[in-house]
Amino acid sequence: MAFVLDASVTMRWLTKDGSATDLAYANYILDQFLDPTMRIHVPSHWPLEITNVMLRPERLAVIDEAASENFLNTIQLAPVIVDLATAEHAFRDTLAMARQYRLTPYDAAYLELAKRLSVPLATLDKDLRRAAEAAGVALA
Repeated sequence: MAFVLDASVTMRWLTKDGSATDLAYANYILDQFLDPTMRIHVPSHWPLEITNVMLRPERLAVIDEAASENFLNTIQLAPVIVDLATAEHAFRDTLAMARQYRLTPYDAAYLELAKRLSVPLATLDKDLRRAAEAAGVALA
């Protein structure tokens, strides 16, 4: 089993913010993430997006560096597969999806990867969920 993991879900594991429904979904995906039989795919910008978003609550003193380190230790438990072909698809497929579904190129990269691999997409981003449904990509 496999899925593409969006940063919006991953970051809930650190910040634990959002509605009860969002947190329940994020925890469900975390259980899947930690399943050793699961294959988790991410576009090549995912590590930078995660570290960028992680620094915001640190700089606002919402979390401390120790919490960030614990979070990083958790996400390094699973063998995340970073897609090295993300850049190859950026000017074609990803750009087309960003235009068609009115997404940022960063979000469209998650959709493009899920579509290319024919796997579900795990996301809490409403626009990305809407786009996935319109594109025929299953949600995890």
